[in-house]
Amino acid sequence: MTTTEGGCTMLCKEYELEVISPPCDPGSERWSAFVRLQEDISEVMPYLNTLWKNAIYDHENRILTMVRGGRRYTLRPHEVAISNLEDREEAQRVAERILDEINRVWDRRREVVPSYEKRHQPTVMEIYKLLPGGNCKQCGDPTCFVFASKLVAGKTELTRCVRIYEAEFAAQRERLEQILGLVE
Repeated sequence: MTTTEGGCTMLCKEYELEVISPPCDPGSERWSAFVRLQEDISEVMPYLNTLWKNAIYDHENRILTMVRGGRRYTLRPHEVAISNLEDREEAQRVAERILDEINRVWDRRREVVPSYEKRHQPTVMEIYKLLPGGNCKQCGDPTCFVFASKLVAGKTELTRCVRIYEAEFAAQRERLEQILGLVE
């Protein structure tokens, strides 16, 4: 069931927010949030999969995962999990932002062709092989492999690799941008 508010179809209107310290990282200063939804959001996932180019979608199990801005978002039928949050206030803001985005996509679904494509998460080695190499440390990380690991985990941005923007690495940069969902 969906509700309408101000001419916009609302798929995600009411929710409960749970903010926890990640069990896999006790004592962490970062938090995870679970947004528990009353409505089933499975129907919007193929549309999100079309628009979120770096999403990993498993239609059969109704799970969609995306990394953006250093956070991992995992959508399940009645839940949105969000990682890497500073505190409850940030969790609330980020939850409202992602739910608003889900609602906007749901409202525009007639304009979007749903995609059931099952993409794969790029591996650290795939990303590493496309980087310029040389362990120059200009990105702030000790090695290109560490930088690649952070890219895959969504904990850094490609723009931190200065050398990838040199002309000789243009083809590799384009491929990385495609793999990471940074371009259409």
